[in-house]
Amino acid sequence: HQTGYDNIKNGNHMINNEEQPERKLTRNQKRKHDEINHVQTSYAEMDPTTAALEREHEDFTKIKYCDSIVFGNYEIDTWYYSPYPEEYEKCKRLYICEFCLRYMKYARTYINHKAKCEQKMPAGKEIYRHKTVAVYEVDAKEHKIYCQNLCLLAKLFLDHKTLYFDIEPFIMYVLCEVDKDGAHMVGYFSKERVSPDNHNVACILTLPPYQRKGYGKFLIQFSYELSKKDSQVGTPEKPLSDLGKLSYRSYWSWVLLDLLKDLHGTVSIKELSNRTSITEDDIISTLQMLNIVKYWKGQHIICVTPKQVEEHLKSENYRRPLLTVQQEALKWLQKGKRGRPSKKQKSND
Repeated sequence: HQTGYDNIKNGNHMINNEEQPERKLTRNQKRKHDEINHVQTSYAEMDPTTAALEREHEDFTKIKYCDSIVFGNYEIDTWYYSPYPEEYEKCKRLYICEFCLRYMKYARTYINHKAKCEQKMPAGKEIYRHKTVAVYEVDAKEHKIYCQNLCLLAKLFLDHKTLYFDIEPFIMYVLCEVDKDGAHMVGYFSKERVSPDNHNVACILTLPPYQRKGYGKFLIQFSYELSKKDSQVGTPEKPLSDLGKLSYRSYWSWVLLDLLKDLHGTVSIKELSNRTSITEDDIISTLQMLNIVKYWKGQHIICVTPKQVEEHLKSENYRRPLLTVQQEALKWLQKGKRGRPSKKQKSND
């Protein structure tokens, strides 16, 4: 029975059956060991605890059972294993509501759920809206089920993320495209409520159908705009994946080059950090990659001409992103000035 489906792109086959009860698992609360994501490190180089965790993770995630998910108007091929409950994890296809993120085994259940689901946007509160782009802040303490489901969904497309039950220390920022039918999830990033290491991103993902459209760098820029609001410098959790490194290097390069092209006279690394909320270490490594910083007499000196900056900005890797955050559209209070969270939305589980 395919009646009631939207046009689903990139997939033709649908299944009908009955639904089973669900339980939830979560993404990382705190890293007990470093993520090894495309980093070639042998077990011999790790400490015994990390090596044991790595072997356990490798054994546990060798087999990816779920081949695809139906999500909104798309059927999306999955990339990695995600620890859905046992009665769900071996389904070849899962059906996931794009609004409440409830997951289902069967097409019939999915159709019925879509007809009845009253939620047309992420949980939490809208903190950004510009034209058809919106961002929602979702506090895991207030919306635990939604955030757990978000973590399970993200794990299908992120390699080597350690999952824990406790996600309450995290806040999720969900990016959406908005139309007359609701706010459709495009991607998200998470961050710890309090990070002693000034991490402004714990996990970041753009869903496959929306990649290469500028949403990834938009999420990165958004994380730094929040850091600016809090008058802090920020950095993503390390190590980054290969794709993550490219995205961040590209963003950092654009921000720094765009700033340097309008500066006259000298500027210090600390001043750049204060103006951009990028850490001094990330700034130094980026400028070294661009070959416009030298180490002299115990300090880093920026050595660049306007012509060099312009040449770099012409590169496809460092040009202005397709989407940029419009600061006037961001409605978000810095720490210590925030009111009580918006009234918790009705759960869909």
